[in-house]
Amino acid sequence: MIKVENIDIWGFEHAIRGMRNPKNSWDKSDSYENFTVEYTDDGAEVHHPYYRIGATDLDLMRNLYKAGSEHRKYMRQIFVSIDITAPLYWWKEMDQYKVGTVTDSCSTMHKIHAKEFTFDDFSHEHLDGQEVKVQTFHEEFADWDVLYLTIKALNANRIKFLETKDKKYWYNMIQLLPSSYNQRRTVTMNYENVVNMIHQREFHKLDEWREFVKILKDLPYIKEITDNGTEVG
Repeated sequence: MIKVENIDIWGFEHAIRGMRNPKNSWDKSDSYENFTVEYTDDGAEVHHPYYRIGATDLDLMRNLYKAGSEHRKYMRQIFVSIDITAPLYWWKEMDQYKVGTVTDSCSTMHKIHAKEFTFDDFSHEHLDGQEVKVQTFHEEFADWDVLYLTIKALNANRIKFLETKDKKYWYNMIQLLPSSYNQRRTVTMNYENVVNMIHQREFHKLDEWREFVKILKDLPYIKEITDNGTEVG
């Protein structure tokens, strides 16, 4: 499971200005600030600004992109902020992109006990409860049962911790917490990070990566910059 919210992109104007610094070609830039208009129920105009990249600037961006990461430095100046809720097993892989990224996460250290644990706190869409059985001395458990018992144990320790404030119950929660636990983080990264994730993770075995890459490929101008067959929109 992965959920992506609150996508914010900025930096096209200054990235393009800097891109043209090496050859002092600012006069050739044909990009500009534009806006769409939305009308409220009472008829008032609401302007939503966006940056439109012109054909000449886009052609240079494409050529620098093709020349390699040492030439496409402008991509490191286009920024993305995004809220992601995903399981810890996905975050472990995402953490290898720490260079050029910043994350601010919901804290398991401080807030793990803040609410009762439920199934929706964990990614479990692939647990069918039938294929794998765990045989104990007294009973046979399906994989779904194992998650259910883990949640029961987490909640039992949570209640004990709230009642006693004894740190041993907090440690029990931390050490019992499965990697399927869904954590929310706010991530800031740049377009160089974005294209690296697209190239390296598009066909990953994890559903979460494939779904995330689809979202990244729809960010403004990603397709136009990385695909010379796409015309400027």
